[in-house]
Amino acid sequence: MLKKRKTTGVQEINAGSMADIAFLLLIFFLVTTTMDTDAGILRLLPPVVEDVVDPDVVKERNVYIVLVNDADQLLVEGQPMDIKDLREGAKEFMTNPENSEDLPEKKRITASECNQKIAEFKAGVASATDPEDKQAYQDLADKWQDKLDAVQLLGEYMELPGSAVISLQTGSKTSYDMYVRVQNELEAGISELRNELSKSKFDRQFDELDDKNDDDKPLIKAVRLVIPQRISEAEPVEIDK
Repeated sequence: MLKKRKTTGVQEINAGSMADIAFLLLIFFLVTTTMDTDAGILRLLPPVVEDVVDPDVVKERNVYIVLVNDADQLLVEGQPMDIKDLREGAKEFMTNPENSEDLPEKKRITASECNQKIAEFKAGVASATDPEDKQAYQDLADKWQDKLDAVQLLGEYMELPGSAVISLQTGSKTSYDMYVRVQNELEAGISELRNELSKSKFDRQFDELDDKNDDDKPLIKAVRLVIPQRISEAEPVEIDK
């Protein structure tokens, strides 16, 4: 006689592969999904200027004032200027090729002066008893050592005063597009000066130097010292048209 087979209930579904499927779906969405990002300007802030100057004694000739009003009109040193002329204006301010009294008064840096200053401040380090005084003398010695390194690589050069700066100010309603265009022109002016100096001394554009290459690092440092990037930005204000 045949025996009746005993039923064991509903068979369970094998869910072992569900985790793999969920993981693959997660990877798919991570790869294909785009996320909104804020647009802005990639900007490396210039180093702190060591030659601190009392704001009360900053000479007008050492500040290149660039204003963009609410109507996106460009005023440089109080006069209207086409944006296509801004780059050359910034370069003239940074170099003062004609030794104009309206532009920064530059000082020649020589190897003999650098060696004299280094010896003077190293003597201060040796004689100072207060740790803060000792560090201050050491910082000054290091600063003049950087200048000596620049002279050895580039030759004697004309140094901008510590207070020389390009001052950029915008109106509260200045368009972002105009702000970016002005920024680009100012930075391009400094970049061109650095490229010209590097090309004349090293037969390479400054943009071609690699800051990860140990041989290029002192060259980059010297060019940046001679052609510093000093662009100061003020808070937007109401500027009359």
